Amino acid sequence: MRRLTLFTALLGLIALPALADGDPAAGEKVFKKCKACHDVGADAKNKVGPVLNGVVGRTAGTYPDFSYSDAMKTAGEEGLVWDEETLDKYLKKPKDVVPKTKMTFAGLRKEDDIKDVIAYLETFE
Repeated sequence: MRRLTLFTALLGLIALPALADGDPAAGEKVFKKCKACHDVGADAKNKVGPVLNGVVGRTAGTYPDFSYSDAMKTAGEEGLVWDEETLDKYLKKPKDVVPKTKMTFAGLRKEDDIKDVIAYLETFE
């Protein structure tokens, strides 16, 4: 009986959707640093940076009607997808992931801030 309970618990964990470990409410606060250049939500518009609705899982350099750098378009053409792992690296130090990107933001320093922002972005499709 004990093995069955453990198996059922492990199976339940495997079936859970992959979500960021962060706190979306805390991520909304951290996202204020991003709002000067990026927008999210129902009425989101491209700014200096592209709209970030649906960014988690999107191929880099593909949001409609945004003028991406050649470096970002090339990264997407070469298969860069904004999954949690890639966003984690990019939000730490953007130019390490996409050299010559137009994004001038130096990056977030705190790991919790990064996880929280990713969790927040996951709430926008």
